[in-house]
Amino acid sequence: MVRYDRAMTSAATPPPSAHRVVVLALTGLLPFELGIPHRIFGRAKDVAGLPLYEILTCALAPGPVRTDADFSIDVEHGPELLATADTVVVPASYELGPVYDEGRLTPELAAALAHIRPGTRLVSICTGGYVLAAAGYLDGRRATTHWSSAAHFQRLFPAVRVDPDVLYTDEGDVLTSAGVAAGIDLCLHIVRRDHGAGVANDVARRTVVPPHRDGGQAQFIERPVPQSQAASTTAARAWVLDRLHEPVRLTDLARQEAMSVRTFTRRFREESGVSPGQWIVMQRVERARQLLERTDLPMEQVARETGFGSAQSLRKHVQAAIGVNPTAYRRTFQEGGRAGPVPGSGALTLTETDGPSVNG
Repeated sequence: MVRYDRAMTSAATPPPSAHRVVVLALTGLLPFELGIPHRIFGRAKDVAGLPLYEILTCALAPGPVRTDADFSIDVEHGPELLATADTVVVPASYELGPVYDEGRLTPELAAALAHIRPGTRLVSICTGGYVLAAAGYLDGRRATTHWSSAAHFQRLFPAVRVDPDVLYTDEGDVLTSAGVAAGIDLCLHIVRRDHGAGVANDVARRTVVPPHRDGGQAQFIERPVPQSQAASTTAARAWVLDRLHEPVRLTDLARQEAMSVRTFTRRFREESGVSPGQWIVMQRVERARQLLERTDLPMEQVARETGFGSAQSLRKHVQAAIGVNPTAYRRTFQEGGRAGPVPGSGALTLTETDGPSVNG
């Protein structure tokens, strides 16, 4: 039996100011998903090396909680711990019973969720979103879940605006993720939202995962397996990352892979889930975030360094991606504060086409 919190808590003691994350462990949970918040939030440190989050686990009652594997975990805390949380995370469980089948909470689960204070940030991983939806937290909001459950989720909860294509959704105080590993994407997004790209990128490096995955879960939906193709667009992506400050054309990218523009564009979408233009804008926004956090460069120079060309273009794309303008973003993270909830799904919604130019 694995003992939670004592076995999983970092050796460094979080300071009193640390943001408390409480993970709700339900019977039949997936151990991998239960570990995601501990791993991602637990690796987030400030400049002095102190933990930025305190991560604790609770269950509907203290004691053993059965997983979907061949072992149980021993959870020290009961549902009363939810009343102390700044953020509550609900991972998936394969034994949600009436929640999954009928869209209603059991009395025990309803009583547990009643401990959550108003204003607490709520997060679900994979089908953990069923719990938030059954409690009414997702009514009128955009949400996602594992692609294989999306249609069932929508039928069961018609008041929820289900988006089956994205890796995660961010409605400010309520966030949901797609299946399993998308929980990593969502937790990294939360760290980025709370403390900036620099901290999130450091966590990603320590966890050996990408700080941001391109596209959505549509690329993982089961479909006929295509013929094996040796060619990919990896070299073109590496090439353009060294040239984000320069104008880039689709013909330049296609030439790196010795493909026609049409073939390259199709292959790029298959591999990344987005168009070349969307992908490049994402990378430029990420570079801009790093410069805004770490430097005092004038906005016009940040725009030039990231390939946006002008402060106006920089402002438009940063605002669209993270919900605040570059000046507010810089002020927030250079002062160590927060600008408040940042809306968006993590996948940019752009109007760019796959025309000759792929610049912002």
